[in-house]
Amino acid sequence: MTRTAVSTDAAPRPAGAYSQAVWLGDLLWTAGFGPQDPETGAVARSVTEQTRQVLRNVRATLEAAGLTMDDVVKTTVHLADLADFAEFNAAYGEFFSDPAPARTTVGSQLAGIKVEIDVVAGRSA
Repeated sequence: MTRTAVSTDAAPRPAGAYSQAVWLGDLLWTAGFGPQDPETGAVARSVTEQTRQVLRNVRATLEAAGLTMDDVVKTTVHLADLADFAEFNAAYGEFFSDPAPARTTVGSQLAGIKVEIDVVAGRSA
């Protein structure tokens, strides 16, 4: 299978040797997105606003690939502090309809941010 990169200026540009997202067959795999505003580089302080910005970045990348949040089948969430889970979860729920994607949430060391999320999305048949 051929891998094809997806990129958009509507989400933060990669800061290293990686793609914003890559197609492999009918699945799109995204990089882990942080809460940086793609226009200003600003990062909100609260977990709620960081989660919303991360998911806006994810959504912009999905849209560049012709997908929506409803096409997401799996997310991996990294939280700097698992004590922020309830606040994160409330904001996260604003972006997904039922059935919600499968999710893994882990506590991680993150450099100056509170939330990072990557997703796997699929093209509908």
